[in-house]
Amino acid sequence: MFSTSIKKQTMKSSRLPALALLLCLSPAWCVAAEIDGARLSVWWGVPFAGILLSIALMPLLAPSFWHHHFGKVSAAWTLLFFVPFAVMFGPALAGSSLVHALVAEYIPFIVLLVALYTVAGGIFIRGNLHGSAGLNVAILAIGTVLASFMGTTGASMLMIRPLIRANDNRKHKAHVVVFFIFLVSNAGGSLTPLGDPPLFLGFLKGVDFFWTVSHIFQETLFLVLSLLAIFYLIDQWYYRKEGPLGADPTPDTGRIGFDGATNFLLLGAVVGLVLMSGFWKSAVVFNVMGTDIGLPGLVRDVGLVLVTLVSLATTSKAVHANNQFSWAPMQEVAKLFAGIFLTIIPVIAMLKAGSQGPFSAVVQAVTRPDGQPDPAMYFWATGALSSFLDNAPTYLVFFNTAGGDPAVLMTTLAPTLAAISAGAVFMGANSYIGNAPNMMVKAVAEERGIVMPSFFGYMAWSAAVLLPLFFIMTLIWFR
Repeated sequence: MFSTSIKKQTMKSSRLPALALLLCLSPAWCVAAEIDGARLSVWWGVPFAGILLSIALMPLLAPSFWHHHFGKVSAAWTLLFFVPFAVMFGPALAGSSLVHALVAEYIPFIVLLVALYTVAGGIFIRGNLHGSAGLNVAILAIGTVLASFMGTTGASMLMIRPLIRANDNRKHKAHVVVFFIFLVSNAGGSLTPLGDPPLFLGFLKGVDFFWTVSHIFQETLFLVLSLLAIFYLIDQWYYRKEGPLGADPTPDTGRIGFDGATNFLLLGAVVGLVLMSGFWKSAVVFNVMGTDIGLPGLVRDVGLVLVTLVSLATTSKAVHANNQFSWAPMQEVAKLFAGIFLTIIPVIAMLKAGSQGPFSAVVQAVTRPDGQPDPAMYFWATGALSSFLDNAPTYLVFFNTAGGDPAVLMTTLAPTLAAISAGAVFMGANSYIGNAPNMMVKAVAEERGIVMPSFFGYMAWSAAVLLPLFFIMTLIWFR
């Protein structure tokens, strides 16, 4: 059941959830196999669509039920796929597919998110700034840069609280949070696999660590500078309209500083571990129930777990209290993504089947008459789904629609991979539900008394500000 082999390959993870271990008590469930997507019906994609629609709609239609039972909803959709699949195609194929999805993709993904979330939650920026258009632009710019190094989740949780404190004596501040979501929670994470979950999934699939920064840097720079300029004009107008500001409810407590500064070193360790796993080539591979785990990936994930534990052990309770740190957001992400990574298994298989599979219409929609992929269609198709579903599984869907071979996508089909990457990261900002940090930032802002736009009110902002910029980007880079 567990063996060591020698291969020139760097793969993924460090441990198995209890479910996978229980399933693999029977050797019949642990034989490596590959799903033939051409044999599957489109109906096998219903559980995946169901869980994504649940994430999109249930918080709006049944918020109380969702808040208490989202884990059960995720588990229900997962079982709706897995049990019938095991019955129809056998326990060997079902078991090996389950283990591969968990070990090769889900565990590395969630371990990195937990590490970034924990480290960011251990840093408290003290002191009080006084919000003006220029200062707010500076905070947004700093947060945007940080997002590619500590993730959109980490940067958002680190920077949103000082930004709110800086503007707590202003009348109009919802727009400040909206642009924070545009920039820090989304666009800023476009340059490295550390920045946003879709890019980390691409990294796990074999995309080079520095490929994204070398291929969509110009697009990112255009979007970021345009948004900062638009924000400055809007914020300056609001600032002048407000007139004399009221008393600042946050006292001036001295110079700006940091508590929990040890976590900056731990953040460096996170970056180093991810870089190491991308550049270190080892011939040592562990085979766990049909899935290969390369030594670099194993060291990376164990190291990230240790970083998380060290952060928790060394960060004072006062810092966590000041940051209002809790595990609730991370628990929600972990439970929902477990369901997503499992129910997406047949969808990816069907997309890999290309024109022979049930999703041939999708392949044709993003393919030009000469058979070549259409970067513009990939950009907008990936972006449209990322706006209302989650951008991480959306990236996987179109990554596999384009062939799923990282060597080809990084070279011959580089414009297509750039379009997929940009669409997934940038357009996650189009709605509150496009990216996990969007909702987290909204919740923090409302907790601090800011009246945020409604779901459709926020989309009015994104349609007015973001969509014109995306059309310009299409004409320049994705034709």
